[in-house]
Amino acid sequence: MVDLWLESCPGGVRFRVHVKPRARRAEVLGVQAGVLRVAVAAPPVDGEANDELLRTLGRALSVPRTALEIVSGASGRSKLILARGLSEAQVRAVWPG
Repeated sequence: MVDLWLESCPGGVRFRVHVKPRARRAEVLGVQAGVLRVAVAAPPVDGEANDELLRTLGRALSVPRTALEIVSGASGRSKLILARGLSEAQVRAVWPG
């Protein structure tokens, strides 16, 4: 089992996500090879999948959607997420690996 890759940065923590759009429902599938796998029901059209991804992550982390930002990969399945106001320990408590 590989832990989720995390990187502390000013104001928060960054982690990698792989998104599966058009899934049956939105849910966090787990950590694989250091990357958080997340399924979203929305299609990858007009930013709908990105919005649903951030809402899903926000619910799991108990933070508002506005505390999360897609730093890179907005148009692909692999993304780098910034979670503002959280520490590595807080994120690892939700997704230990």
